[in-house]
Amino acid sequence: MLKEFSLKGSTALVTGGGRGIGRAIALTLAEAGADVAIAARTISQVEEVASEILALDRRSLALKVDVTNSSNVDKMVSHTTNKLGKIDILVNVAGISGSASLDSFTDDSWNNIIETNLTGPFYCCRAVAQQMLKQRSGRIINVSSTSGAKATAGGSAYNASKAGLNMLTKVLATEFAPYNVCVNGIGPGWFETDMTKSSLKTSEQRSQVESIIPMGRLTDLRDLGLLAVYLGSPASSWMTGQVIYLDGGETAAFL
Repeated sequence: MLKEFSLKGSTALVTGGGRGIGRAIALTLAEAGADVAIAARTISQVEEVASEILALDRRSLALKVDVTNSSNVDKMVSHTTNKLGKIDILVNVAGISGSASLDSFTDDSWNNIIETNLTGPFYCCRAVAQQMLKQRSGRIINVSSTSGAKATAGGSAYNASKAGLNMLTKVLATEFAPYNVCVNGIGPGWFETDMTKSSLKTSEQRSQVESIIPMGRLTDLRDLGLLAVYLGSPASSWMTGQVIYLDGGETAAFL
């Protein structure tokens, strides 16, 4: 491995790390040398991922956390710092989806999506910022979506939450740049996860999805982990305020 891509000696905190995208990112960060704390609402899932990370001879913590609760988030960051010594990399993955026409969208549905996808990352960024700015180093990676760059019917809350997360990423990048803290985003396209599997059940559904991807295929979740390794490593020391869409070319016509 090129030394600039090594995460040896680094500690990462990954929210939403119990499954799907978060799990893939957490494991790939550990492969690159990082100790990794994983947080999610379902403790059994993060415990399983923590065991996999320990098997890679890295330290790990499994944490049950609701990112929409600022007190929970503050305790998560404090506990991780106490147990692992520091947080060098924060990856905000925790998120939910939801689609409905505007006239049928309830207050609770709107608030739940916005609080999880936008307010939660805000709480997490705020909680780690103090130590990152003090140590004058750090990486924050916000996992957004192609839905933050293009409109889709029924996505009033989800698309708005991801577009807001993109702007939060850029604002924090400008605030934190003088402190050598880089803030970037990853915008995944179509990946097969628990959140998307209902849209990929049949060969016809899969073909329809692949037809909107210029590369004509899906890819492995590990690709997101590899991008997170780059954004968390010294190799990306001059990269900040960017949202990188890993989508097989899907957003090429929109951006």
